[in-house]
Amino acid sequence: MIYYRYLYIRIWSSRVFFIWNITLFFTFNKYIMMNKNTVLAWATFIMIFVGCALIALGAFKYEEVAGWGFASVGFGFFAIAWVFNALKGRV
Repeated sequence: MIYYRYLYIRIWSSRVFFIWNITLFFTFNKYIMMNKNTVLAWATFIMIFVGCALIALGAFKYEEVAGWGFASVGFGFFAIAWVFNALKGRV
């Protein structure tokens, strides 16, 4: 076993057990504060990353009509990320 604060990983264990230990690590760790603004910041970052990936798929992989759909959904992700960013500090 590898011990790191509250997170321990068994090499022979399942992925669900690993994810549960990561959840416990972030829940009971006293050094990481996850308040609403931090959650909104992470959600904004993830939405921007997915939006860039969708726009890149629409621009480089799909050159037909499907590419327009991917790009428009990517810009929709940007709009939702903008709303998440505007909500920081207000919720």
